[in-house]
Amino acid sequence: MNNIKVMAFVGPSGTGKSYRAQMVAGENNIEYIIDDGILVNGNKIVAGESAKKAPTKIETVKNALFIEEDKKKEMINAIKKLKPEGILILGTSDGMVNKIAANLRLPKIEKIVYIQDYATPEEMEEAKRMRVTEGKHVIPVPTFELKKDFSGYILDPLQIFKFKGKGNKPYVSEKSIIRPTFSYLGNFTISDTVFRQILEHIVKKEKSIARLNKARISTSEEGAKIYMEVTLIYGYNIQEVLNRFKTKAIKEIQKLTAMKVESIEIIAKDMQINE
Repeated sequence: MNNIKVMAFVGPSGTGKSYRAQMVAGENNIEYIIDDGILVNGNKIVAGESAKKAPTKIETVKNALFIEEDKKKEMINAIKKLKPEGILILGTSDGMVNKIAANLRLPKIEKIVYIQDYATPEEMEEAKRMRVTEGKHVIPVPTFELKKDFSGYILDPLQIFKFKGKGNKPYVSEKSIIRPTFSYLGNFTISDTVFRQILEHIVKKEKSIARLNKARISTSEEGAKIYMEVTLIYGYNIQEVLNRFKTKAIKEIQKLTAMKVESIEIIAKDMQINE
Protein backbone atom coordinates (compact mmCIF):
# COMPACT_ATOMS: atom_id res chain seq x y z
CA MET A 1 0.00 0.00 0.00
CA ASN A 2 3.01 2.29 0.27
CA ASN A 3 3.07 2.86 -3.50
CA ILE A 4 -0.48 4.23 -3.75
CA LYS A 5 -0.86 7.82 -4.92
CA VAL A 6 -3.25 9.48 -2.47
CA MET A 7 -5.09 12.72 -3.20
CA ALA A 8 -7.93 14.47 -1.39
CA PHE A 9 -10.92 16.56 -2.43
CA VAL A 10 -12.06 18.86 0.38
CA GLY A 11 -15.06 21.11 0.87
CA PRO A 12 -17.83 21.90 3.36
CA SER A 13 -20.65 19.39 3.68
CA GLY A 14 -23.30 19.74 0.98
CA THR A 15 -21.30 21.86 -1.48
CA GLY A 16 -21.14 19.29 -4.28
CA LYS A 17 -17.99 17.20 -3.71
CA SER A 18 -19.57 13.84 -4.50
CA TYR A 19 -21.20 15.38 -7.58
CA ARG A 20 -17.77 16.36 -8.94
CA ALA A 21 -15.66 13.55 -7.48
CA GLN A 22 -15.29 11.50 -10.67
CA MET A 23 -14.30 14.59 -12.65
CA VAL A 24 -11.55 15.41 -10.15
CA ALA A 25 -10.38 11.79 -10.11
CA GLY A 26 -10.38 11.64 -13.91
CA GLU A 27 -8.31 14.82 -14.24
CA ASN A 28 -5.67 13.28 -12.00
CA ASN A 29 -5.79 9.77 -13.55
CA ILE A 30 -7.13 8.24 -10.34
CA GLU A 31 -9.63 5.41 -10.70
CA TYR A 32 -10.63 4.85 -7.05
CA ILE A 33 -12.60 7.18 -4.77
CA ILE A 34 -13.30 6.93 -1.03
CA ASP A 35 -16.49 8.80 -0.22
CA ASP A 36 -18.54 8.48 2.98
CA GLY A 37 -17.48 4.94 3.82
CA ILE A 38 -17.45 3.38 0.35
CA LEU A 39 -14.69 2.63 -2.16
CA VAL A 40 -15.75 3.40 -5.73
CA ASN A 41 -14.04 2.24 -8.91
CA GLY A 42 -15.47 3.87 -12.02
CA ASN A 43 -19.24 3.50 -11.64
CA LYS A 44 -19.21 0.61 -9.18
CA ILE A 45 -19.02 0.26 -5.40
CA VAL A 46 -16.23 -2.24 -4.76
CA ALA A 47 -16.04 -2.13 -0.95
CA GLY A 48 -17.59 -0.61 2.16
CA GLU A 49 -21.07 0.51 3.17
CA SER A 50 -22.31 4.05 2.67
CA ALA A 51 -22.21 6.18 5.82
CA LYS A 52 -25.40 7.79 4.50
CA LYS A 53 -27.31 4.68 5.61
CA ALA A 54 -26.46 5.42 9.26
CA PRO A 55 -29.44 6.31 11.50
CA THR A 56 -27.82 9.43 13.01
CA LYS A 57 -25.34 12.11 11.96
CA ILE A 58 -22.90 10.95 14.66
CA GLU A 59 -22.91 7.42 13.24
CA THR A 60 -22.47 8.87 9.76
CA VAL A 61 -19.26 10.66 10.81
CA LYS A 62 -17.92 7.56 12.57
CA ASN A 63 -18.55 5.40 9.51
CA ALA A 64 -17.05 7.96 7.13
CA LEU A 65 -13.85 8.10 9.22
CA PHE A 66 -13.60 4.29 9.51
CA ILE A 67 -13.43 4.46 13.28
CA GLU A 68 -15.14 1.12 13.87
CA GLU A 69 -12.63 -1.71 13.69
CA ASP A 70 -14.69 -4.04 11.46
CA LYS A 71 -15.34 -1.39 8.81
CA LYS A 72 -11.73 -0.25 8.94
CA LYS A 73 -10.43 -3.80 8.52
CA GLU A 74 -12.81 -4.52 5.63
CA MET A 75 -11.65 -1.44 3.71
CA ILE A 76 -7.95 -2.07 4.35
CA ASN A 77 -8.30 -5.65 3.12
CA ALA A 78 -10.18 -4.49 0.01
CA ILE A 79 -7.48 -1.95 -0.85
CA LYS A 80 -4.76 -4.59 -0.41
CA LYS A 81 -6.67 -6.97 -2.68
CA LEU A 82 -7.51 -4.42 -5.41
CA LYS A 83 -4.05 -2.77 -5.42
CA PRO A 84 -5.17 0.64 -6.74
CA GLU A 85 -2.51 2.91 -8.21
CA GLY A 86 -4.27 5.95 -6.80
CA ILE A 87 -7.09 6.90 -4.42
CA LEU A 88 -9.03 10.17 -4.11
CA ILE A 89 -10.38 10.74 -0.58
CA LEU A 90 -13.37 13.04 -0.10
CA GLY A 91 -13.82 14.99 3.14
CA THR A 92 -15.03 18.19 4.74
CA SER A 93 -11.62 19.33 6.02
CA ASP A 94 -7.89 18.68 5.73
CA GLY A 95 -8.04 17.05 9.14
CA MET A 96 -10.80 14.68 8.09
CA VAL A 97 -9.09 13.39 4.93
CA ASN A 98 -5.79 13.01 6.79
CA LYS A 99 -7.61 11.05 9.51
CA ILE A 100 -9.17 8.72 6.91
CA ALA A 101 -5.80 8.13 5.26
CA ALA A 102 -4.20 7.37 8.63
CA ASN A 103 -7.01 5.04 9.76
CA LEU A 104 -6.75 3.07 6.51
CA ARG A 105 -2.93 2.96 6.73
CA LEU A 106 -2.56 4.77 3.42
CA PRO A 107 0.50 6.83 2.44
CA LYS A 108 0.56 10.53 3.25
CA ILE A 109 -1.75 12.61 1.06
CA GLU A 110 0.29 14.08 -1.79
CA LYS A 111 -2.13 16.78 -2.89
CA ILE A 112 -5.33 18.35 -1.63
CA VAL A 113 -7.71 20.15 -3.99
CA TYR A 114 -10.74 22.14 -2.88
CA ILE A 115 -14.35 22.47 -3.99
CA GLN A 116 -13.78 26.19 -4.65
CA ASP A 117 -11.51 25.18 -7.54
CA TYR A 118 -14.33 23.25 -9.24
CA ALA A 119 -17.57 25.03 -8.33
CA THR A 120 -18.76 28.62 -8.32
CA PRO A 121 -20.16 30.20 -5.13
CA GLU A 122 -23.61 30.05 -6.73
CA GLU A 123 -23.29 26.32 -7.46
CA MET A 124 -22.16 25.61 -3.91
CA GLU A 125 -25.05 27.62 -2.47
CA GLU A 126 -27.56 25.69 -4.61
CA ALA A 127 -26.04 22.38 -3.47
CA LYS A 128 -26.30 23.51 0.16
CA ARG A 129 -29.93 24.53 -0.36
CA MET A 130 -30.80 21.05 -1.66
CA ARG A 131 -29.02 19.43 1.28
CA VAL A 132 -30.73 21.59 3.92
CA THR A 133 -34.25 21.91 2.49
CA GLU A 134 -34.63 18.56 0.71
CA GLY A 135 -32.14 16.35 2.53
CA LYS A 136 -30.65 15.14 -0.75
CA HIS A 137 -27.15 13.66 -0.92
CA VAL A 138 -25.17 12.53 -3.97
CA ILE A 139 -23.23 9.26 -4.23
CA PRO A 140 -20.86 8.97 -7.24
CA VAL A 141 -22.26 5.71 -8.63
CA PRO A 142 -25.30 4.85 -10.78
CA THR A 143 -28.73 4.35 -9.28
CA PHE A 144 -28.69 0.73 -10.48
CA GLU A 145 -25.54 0.04 -8.46
CA LEU A 146 -27.10 1.47 -5.29
CA LYS A 147 -30.59 -0.02 -5.45
CA LYS A 148 -29.60 -3.28 -3.80
CA ASP A 149 -28.33 -1.30 -0.80
CA PHE A 150 -30.70 1.66 -0.76
CA SER A 151 -34.12 0.21 -1.68
CA GLY A 152 -36.63 2.15 0.39
CA TYR A 153 -34.67 5.40 0.11
CA ILE A 154 -35.30 8.03 -2.54
CA LEU A 155 -32.98 7.39 -5.48
CA ASP A 156 -32.87 9.65 -8.52
CA PRO A 157 -30.42 9.13 -11.39
CA LEU A 158 -28.34 12.08 -12.52
CA GLN A 159 -26.22 11.89 -15.67
CA ILE A 160 -23.41 14.23 -16.65
CA PHE A 161 -21.56 14.09 -19.97
CA LYS A 162 -17.84 14.61 -19.33
CA PHE A 163 -14.68 14.96 -21.40
CA LYS A 164 -11.96 14.83 -18.77
CA GLY A 165 -10.00 11.78 -17.72
CA LYS A 166 -7.61 9.28 -19.25
CA GLY A 167 -7.24 9.95 -22.97
CA ASN A 168 -9.55 12.97 -22.66
CA LYS A 169 -12.39 10.74 -23.87
CA PRO A 170 -16.01 11.70 -23.26
CA TYR A 171 -18.02 9.52 -20.90
CA VAL A 172 -21.33 9.62 -19.10
CA SER A 173 -20.93 9.68 -15.34
CA GLU A 174 -24.18 8.67 -13.67
CA LYS A 175 -24.63 9.54 -10.02
CA SER A 176 -27.40 8.85 -7.53
CA ILE A 177 -29.26 11.26 -5.29
CA ILE A 178 -30.54 9.78 -2.02
CA ARG A 179 -32.17 10.88 1.20
CA PRO A 180 -30.53 9.26 4.24
CA THR A 181 -32.62 7.96 7.13
CA PHE A 182 -31.86 10.85 9.48
CA SER A 183 -32.80 13.56 6.94
CA TYR A 184 -35.76 11.86 5.28
CA LEU A 185 -38.81 14.09 4.88
CA GLY A 186 -41.88 11.92 5.28
CA ASN A 187 -42.44 8.17 5.21
CA PHE A 188 -41.81 5.48 2.64
CA THR A 189 -43.65 2.22 2.12
CA ILE A 190 -42.61 -1.07 0.56
CA SER A 191 -45.28 -3.35 -0.89
CA ASP A 192 -45.92 -6.69 0.79
CA THR A 193 -45.42 -8.20 -2.66
CA VAL A 194 -41.79 -7.11 -2.57
CA PHE A 195 -41.20 -8.96 0.70
CA ARG A 196 -42.91 -12.07 -0.63
CA GLN A 197 -40.83 -12.03 -3.81
CA ILE A 198 -37.65 -11.79 -1.76
CA LEU A 199 -38.74 -14.71 0.42
CA GLU A 200 -39.69 -16.80 -2.63
CA HIS A 201 -36.30 -16.10 -4.16
CA ILE A 202 -34.54 -17.40 -1.03
CA VAL A 203 -36.80 -20.46 -0.94
CA LYS A 204 -35.82 -21.36 -4.52
CA LYS A 205 -32.16 -21.47 -3.47
CA GLU A 206 -32.88 -23.61 -0.40
CA LYS A 207 -32.96 -27.32 -1.37
CA SER A 208 -34.54 -28.33 1.95
CA ILE A 209 -37.67 -26.17 1.42
CA ALA A 210 -40.21 -27.12 -1.25
CA ARG A 211 -42.22 -23.90 -1.35
CA LEU A 212 -43.51 -20.84 0.46
CA ASN A 213 -47.19 -21.36 1.27
CA LYS A 214 -48.10 -18.13 2.98
CA ALA A 215 -46.43 -14.86 3.96
CA ARG A 216 -47.92 -12.08 6.07
CA ILE A 217 -45.98 -8.84 6.58
CA SER A 218 -46.67 -5.83 8.77
CA THR A 219 -44.41 -2.78 8.76
CA SER A 220 -43.95 0.15 11.12
CA GLU A 221 -41.31 2.74 11.99
CA GLU A 222 -39.56 0.05 14.06
CA GLY A 223 -39.25 -2.30 11.07
CA ALA A 224 -40.96 -5.30 9.49
CA LYS A 225 -42.69 -8.19 11.24
CA ILE A 226 -42.94 -11.33 9.10
CA TYR A 227 -45.02 -14.48 9.51
CA MET A 228 -44.59 -17.29 6.99
CA GLU A 229 -45.58 -20.90 6.42
CA VAL A 230 -43.47 -23.29 4.35
CA THR A 231 -43.49 -26.85 3.04
CA LEU A 232 -40.28 -28.71 3.85
CA ILE A 233 -38.56 -31.54 2.01
CA TYR A 234 -38.55 -34.79 3.97
CA GLY A 235 -35.17 -35.94 5.31
CA TYR A 236 -33.76 -32.71 6.74
CA ASN A 237 -33.49 -31.51 10.33
CA ILE A 238 -36.51 -29.24 10.69
CA GLN A 239 -35.05 -26.92 13.33
CA GLU A 240 -31.78 -26.48 11.47
CA VAL A 241 -33.61 -25.72 8.23
CA LEU A 242 -35.89 -23.11 9.81
CA ASN A 243 -33.06 -21.41 11.73
CA ARG A 244 -30.87 -21.26 8.63
CA PHE A 245 -33.70 -19.87 6.52
CA LYS A 246 -34.57 -17.27 9.15
CA THR A 247 -30.97 -16.00 9.19
CA LYS A 248 -30.87 -15.78 5.39
CA ALA A 249 -34.27 -14.10 5.19
CA ILE A 250 -33.35 -11.39 7.71
CA LYS A 251 -30.05 -10.70 5.97
CA GLU A 252 -31.54 -10.49 2.47
CA ILE A 253 -34.56 -8.37 3.43
CA GLN A 254 -32.45 -5.87 5.35
CA LYS A 255 -29.96 -5.72 2.48
CA LEU A 256 -32.55 -5.29 -0.28
CA THR A 257 -35.04 -3.00 1.46
CA ALA A 258 -32.87 -1.14 4.00
CA MET A 259 -35.58 -1.93 6.57
CA LYS A 260 -34.90 -3.62 9.87
CA VAL A 261 -36.58 -7.00 10.41
CA GLU A 262 -38.07 -6.66 13.88
CA SER A 263 -39.28 -10.27 14.03
CA ILE A 264 -39.74 -13.27 11.77
CA GLU A 265 -41.81 -16.39 12.53
CA ILE A 266 -41.51 -19.44 10.27
CA ILE A 267 -43.92 -22.38 10.58
CA ALA A 268 -43.31 -25.75 8.90
CA LYS A 269 -46.86 -26.41 7.74
CA ASP A 270 -46.36 -29.42 5.51
CA MET A 271 -43.81 -32.04 4.38
CA GLN A 272 -43.02 -33.19 0.87
CA ILE A 273 -41.37 -36.52 0.07
CA ASN A 274 -39.18 -36.47 -3.03
CA GLU A 275 -38.49 -39.81 -4.63
